[in-house]
Amino acid sequence: MTALALYASTLNHAVRRLDRAVLVITGLFLAMLIAMPLPAVRESLEFTLSSMTGIAPFLLASAIAAAWLTAAGADKVIGRVFQGHWLVMIGMAALFGSLSPFCSCGVIPIIAALLAAGAPLPAVMAFWLSSPIMDPEIFMLTAGGIGLEFAIAKTIAAFVIGILGGLGTHVVQFSGWFSAPLREQVSSCGTCQPRISSDKVHWAFWKNSDRLESFRTTVTWTLLFLGKWLLLAFLLESLMVRYVPPELIGQWLGGDSAWALPLAVAAGVPAYLNSYVAIPLIAGLLDSGMAPGPALGFMTAGAITSIPAAVAVFALVRKPVFLWYVGLAVVGSLLTGQAYQIYTTGL
Repeated sequence: MTALALYASTLNHAVRRLDRAVLVITGLFLAMLIAMPLPAVRESLEFTLSSMTGIAPFLLASAIAAAWLTAAGADKVIGRVFQGHWLVMIGMAALFGSLSPFCSCGVIPIIAALLAAGAPLPAVMAFWLSSPIMDPEIFMLTAGGIGLEFAIAKTIAAFVIGILGGLGTHVVQFSGWFSAPLREQVSSCGTCQPRISSDKVHWAFWKNSDRLESFRTTVTWTLLFLGKWLLLAFLLESLMVRYVPPELIGQWLGGDSAWALPLAVAAGVPAYLNSYVAIPLIAGLLDSGMAPGPALGFMTAGAITSIPAAVAVFALVRKPVFLWYVGLAVVGSLLTGQAYQIYTTGL
């Protein structure tokens, strides 16, 4: 292998290993240096640093909460949720999904195991819809970045959307639809399905050395993971604050616009990045005149149909179930967004 070929191979390997968030941050910063005057770049960086400093306590608290739940083995209680009367299961699944620490990716093997084990689709759908919207990390970051009231409203919205999705799925399934929700290759795969356990949760995790090490590892990983995405989000927000006219946002997404909520939900479905990036962006939009109902609708619809969540659903279930999932996300977000708009403004 020539020196040039070796260099190209090494560079290609290094690029593949680089984190995409870091690449986007680096590329965005270079683009800012090229396209913007230096005073404007300095203002954006000062805005980003100030925002990161303000969110830092919530970031640390969210990392500790996520690590505690992981080290304690809180995921083990999920096996107890899908037991009992179907109505109780839907309610418990929606509640657990609204409060659970699972991300869009982490929930994939759990859902596969539940469906393959014969867990009722309505209860699984309730959990599946509510889980991407809220978890302890997102709650703390939302409370710090937007406000406690909005964080509580988003949690309630996650629960309500889960309930509506579960009940709707029960009605549809009772009519004869979705009798075999899993894709054939998933339902026949015995090696890719993890076990759902009902083991005891060890809240005093520090008494076990392995759990203590898991806690330390998770805190570090969570801080790095959330930190890079929040850094990107605040950098984008700094540009939005500088270049997007507030009156334009107020005109299209303000409370006086009849199209504000449908536009926000429609934008959230395809354009959403992830919940961590959305928090600073929505905070900036709210300051620029966006109404609270559309803001909530954007975040709920976007969380459910974000790329990781949508790909997870599409990979596991048949197309009619996937389309039903997206439809539930849109309808549920419209309803909860409108309810929140009425609650906050009376409009």
